[in-house]
Amino acid sequence: MDNREVTEELIKALEVYEELGFTFLPLKRDRIFNLMQSRPVYAVAESREGTISEPDHIMSRDNARALQELREELGECTRCKLHKERKNIVYGEGSSDARLMFIGEGPGRDEDMQARPFVGEAGKLLTRLIEKMGMKRENVYIANIVKCRPPYNRDPEENEIAACKPFVERQIEIIKPKVIMSLGRVSAQSILGMKMPISRMRGNFFSFHDIALMPTFHPAYLLRNPKDKWLVWDDAQKVLEKLKD
Repeated sequence: MDNREVTEELIKALEVYEELGFTFLPLKRDRIFNLMQSRPVYAVAESREGTISEPDHIMSRDNARALQELREELGECTRCKLHKERKNIVYGEGSSDARLMFIGEGPGRDEDMQARPFVGEAGKLLTRLIEKMGMKRENVYIANIVKCRPPYNRDPEENEIAACKPFVERQIEIIKPKVIMSLGRVSAQSILGMKMPISRMRGNFFSFHDIALMPTFHPAYLLRNPKDKWLVWDDAQKVLEKLKD
């Protein structure tokens, strides 16, 4: 078996371990990279969204590692009072090299129980939107402004947002999506630092660290106001056009 075949098998094995949730393997990184660099041509590895070249595949793994390290830095966070009543931290989930990122406001009851973002009724609506856009949840990345549930699903307070905001900003920095869709008033205002009503912000692209950001209504709002679903779909179509650029 030559270097190319060995490396192909190694990549496949690492993909399996990653899917199983392993974050550490007893292998020396420099030996792996030296082996990969010795190959005469780049292999093409399958990704969830198509095919990517080996350097992109390595970058994806670097992103996943960086997100895991950030999660470890967050730890069992006690940086604000939200930790007192939470059951679980809801860190975020999805592709570490997603081209599209969704950022909500904060976890609800179902999210707090499962430690996953957008898994309740509003989450089902978001999942349907993602699928209608021609993607799957695992192709995008989903996070929230605050990572612990505010009591009674109230809006997070300014000091709670300030304590948690650096973590979502670093998630954005690591993933480097092409487009962000912020879900709801709190998300858009927190990221952009402006107090404009969501009804005026939605439908218009803003820029956050050179990333296009489209504010839109929160799925929970749409559960109460289903007549406005077409507005969110209009926003989503603009996002799809931006992703094609």
